[in-house]
Amino acid sequence: MFDYPIGHSAAGSNRRVFLLAAIPAAAGVAVVLLRRKGQMPQVASAAGLKPQLVRLVRFGDDGKRLQEVRVPKLVRSETEWRQRLPPGVFQITRRADTEMAYTGAYWNQHEPGLYRCVCCDNALFSSATKFDSGTGWPSFWAPLDPQSVAVHRDTSHGMVRDEVVCSHCDAHLGHVFPDGPKPSGARFCMNSAALKLTPGK
Repeated sequence: MFDYPIGHSAAGSNRRVFLLAAIPAAAGVAVVLLRRKGQMPQVASAAGLKPQLVRLVRFGDDGKRLQEVRVPKLVRSETEWRQRLPPGVFQITRRADTEMAYTGAYWNQHEPGLYRCVCCDNALFSSATKFDSGTGWPSFWAPLDPQSVAVHRDTSHGMVRDEVVCSHCDAHLGHVFPDGPKPSGARFCMNSAALKLTPGK
C-alpha cells in the first residue's frame, strides 16, 4: 500500500517517475548518435570507464627494438580525424576504403626503412619483410611485432576476409591473406595511404 500526497493519483505519480527515468536514457541515446556522427570525442573517462590499454613495442627509426610499453588506446572522434587527415587518407584509414592497385606510393618501393601508421606513428612493418606480391599493393610477410597490428574478420562486400588494423588507433591498414611467402606464409596486403616510410640509415 502506497501513500500519495493529496491531489496526486498513483497514475500521475507513475507518469512522473517514468518521465524522470526516461531523461537519462534519452541523453544516452543522444550521446551515441553524436558519437556516430563524429560530433564528440569518445572519451572513456567521460563514461566513468578506464581507458583501454594496449601493448606496443617501441622501435627506433633504424628498426631496432627499444622497449615494450602499455599505453591507452588512441581514440578520436570522426570530426577530429577529418581535421587531421587528408580526405583520401581519412577514407582509407577511418572508413576502410581501399586505394586502387598500382597507385599507392609504396607498392613499388624498395628502399630500406620502417613503415609506421600514418595516424599515430605506431611502428608496423619493416622493409626487411616486404616483398613483391604482384598485386599492386605494398605487401609484407610479417609485422614488426605481432602486437603492432590486430586482425578482425571482415564480411563486407560479400566477401570473408581478415582486416588488419593498427593496434594503437584502430586505423584500417588493409587485409591479410594466407598466400604469402615463407617463413610465415602470410601476405599483409596494405594500403600505401595508411603508411608512412621512415628511410633506414
